[in-house]
Amino acid sequence: MTDEKRMAFQGKQPTDMAADLIIPDMIPDDESLWIPQAPDVWFRPLCLNVSQGYYVNLLRVRKSGVLSRHKHAGPVHAHVLRGSWHYLEHNWNATTGAYVYEPPGEVHTLVVPQDVDEMITLFHVTGALIYVDPWGKETGHEDVFTKIELCRDYFKNTPQGADYVKQFIR
Repeated sequence: MTDEKRMAFQGKQPTDMAADLIIPDMIPDDESLWIPQAPDVWFRPLCLNVSQGYYVNLLRVRKSGVLSRHKHAGPVHAHVLRGSWHYLEHNWNATTGAYVYEPPGEVHTLVVPQDVDEMITLFHVTGALIYVDPWGKETGHEDVFTKIELCRDYFKNTPQGADYVKQFIR
């Protein structure tokens, strides 16, 4: 007698369904997989979704101080994997293991505390992240397309090559 609970799905998957994306070593030892974003700040792409306008990446910071002031056009979900950070505009600290939801439209200033040697946070960013000055004047932005461009430019000078980024694009 066959135990149907232990059988793989026997039907047909949707014809145009995207392939699964599996990243076995999310926090790699290979430094060439981290894209420099600023001095002592890197990101690691995990999923770059061009059809829905979001990206999922790890942000790694190995310095303390103010990182950026920005607002979000869409919601952001964050999970702190190592270290801690906070926003100047709030009285909470996001520490290892914390989950943070950031609503669309909120403006905040990301700070890594003095006692943190390394911070790594998984961010799921929908829409654009818009950099602003203290009064809200836009000074730049990043979105899934600027992330892809940064990845392509960086990886073209690594053993992985410029096309390495394609595996993350959905």
